[in-house]
Amino acid sequence: MTTNIDFKEKTMQLIDSLKSVCANYGLGNDGNEFKIITQVFLYKFLNDKFISEIKSIDTKLASDENWEETLKTYSEDDYEMLMMQMQEGIARIKPKHLISSLYEQQNKPKFADIFDNTLLDIAKENSDIFSVITEGGEKITLFENLSKYVTDNRDEFCKAIVNKLTGFSFEHIFNEKFDFYAAIFEYLIKDYNSNAGGKYAEYFTPHAVSRVMAECLVNEKVENVTCYDPSAGSGSLLMNLAHKIGEEQCTIYSQDISQKSSSLLRLNLILNNLVHSIPNVIKGNTILDPYHKEDGDLQKFNYIVSNPPFKLDFSDFRDDLDTKENQKRFFAGIPKVPAKKKESMAIYLMFLQHIIYSLNETGKAAVVVPTGFITAQSGIDKKIRQKMVDEKMLAGVVSMPSNIFATTGTNVSVIFLNKQNKGDVVLIDASNLGTTVKEGKNQKTVLSPEEEQQIIDTFNQKEAKEDFSVVVSYDEIKKKNYSLSAGQYFEVKIEYVDITREEFDDKMNGFKSNLTLLFSESKVLETEIHKNMKGLEYE
Repeated sequence: MTTNIDFKEKTMQLIDSLKSVCANYGLGNDGNEFKIITQVFLYKFLNDKFISEIKSIDTKLASDENWEETLKTYSEDDYEMLMMQMQEGIARIKPKHLISSLYEQQNKPKFADIFDNTLLDIAKENSDIFSVITEGGEKITLFENLSKYVTDNRDEFCKAIVNKLTGFSFEHIFNEKFDFYAAIFEYLIKDYNSNAGGKYAEYFTPHAVSRVMAECLVNEKVENVTCYDPSAGSGSLLMNLAHKIGEEQCTIYSQDISQKSSSLLRLNLILNNLVHSIPNVIKGNTILDPYHKEDGDLQKFNYIVSNPPFKLDFSDFRDDLDTKENQKRFFAGIPKVPAKKKESMAIYLMFLQHIIYSLNETGKAAVVVPTGFITAQSGIDKKIRQKMVDEKMLAGVVSMPSNIFATTGTNVSVIFLNKQNKGDVVLIDASNLGTTVKEGKNQKTVLSPEEEQQIIDTFNQKEAKEDFSVVVSYDEIKKKNYSLSAGQYFEVKIEYVDITREEFDDKMNGFKSNLTLLFSESKVLETEIHKNMKGLEYE
């Protein structure tokens, strides 16, 4: 019997074999390799899921060894009837567009055109369900012409790709759960989701951080809720949140300026049975032009998670944000454009204000911020913290270990907000947890499952643990100048040791002897200085 581990290994082998094909045709580590690998993998997944679905509907096909040939004999009406019985979220694929059909045609002239047209036809026929929308209303469909990225031997390249797709079927993995797909997705994108992408670097939030955020946000059963990430990246935060809530109980909304990130998020939604949320994936600038609106105002959400970029040059549109319309949204202010190092502008402060504004009356949020934010003594940072505390929406803060992100050395904390927070605030210093490992050229801190659970349990139970966590009132936070650093609230302990009278006298005599010696040396030094001063003359 083939196990979960076997399927995971075979899936990873498929990904590696596709990368090998790209390398053999001069596309290894090429900027377009990402598009080819992710789109071909998605084609394989949708193809096999379609097959699994029609076999579950039509028992005749399920028991037929030559089901592909049988399917081709169906009349248009019979085929349409079969399509009508399929679940929502399953791509509609014609028999001639199946991988098996491409395999049979691979020796035809201009096979690259047949391959490309197959993908383009599938994308067109499923555009209403699977397209990502730009802020301007344009659709980014599932697939594009892929062979154009190969300069020579296009037919041979496409043949090699198709031959890799016929090795095994995904049909038996569609009942797998979130952890299986999370591992596959992370393996699929590991070479493409890094900070090598230039201005808009897309970071993959570590699974440990994503899990802690989801588990601390959702500690009760909820139904029919909205989940939003204004800087979604590849969607790891949203996937963990949806898994915790239940994929069928939530609708995902997102926006990200990167088309690459939006495509990865779409893939993540498809893998995790969240196809119904794909129309809510928006490629666009959240800060300048937020897309999701309701009744003329920004849409308000039940849950918001985000790991926004910390620093980014937004000087080109900074002044466009300073409007009367944005006064409530950016209540604490907008960073000024520095004379130098414009790339150091703290754009995360804009995202954090946007998130607070986008919470509904019962909303909750978890946001990754640089740890410096929680103690800043003035400016926009402090004004935001004041609002969180004064309006009693701050639920807690978890300061993570250094290097929890291998791609950045910035220490990070997670801010938790709850519009209905009851009671005090829990502050956790998890900086001493984790094990340091090497990842490429970088050092990375990895939390064990037990350490993750320690943070989650301490937060949800609002426990005070020595040198790890404190539970404080809003008034206590105000007295500490709105500092959210757990360390500033830890009790300072003075150890008292019982000693005898004789031991006390010995210690005091020792102190006196040391002081006498120090005073004597001081007098010698003083005499020497006076002597040298007298020897100084003007020349």
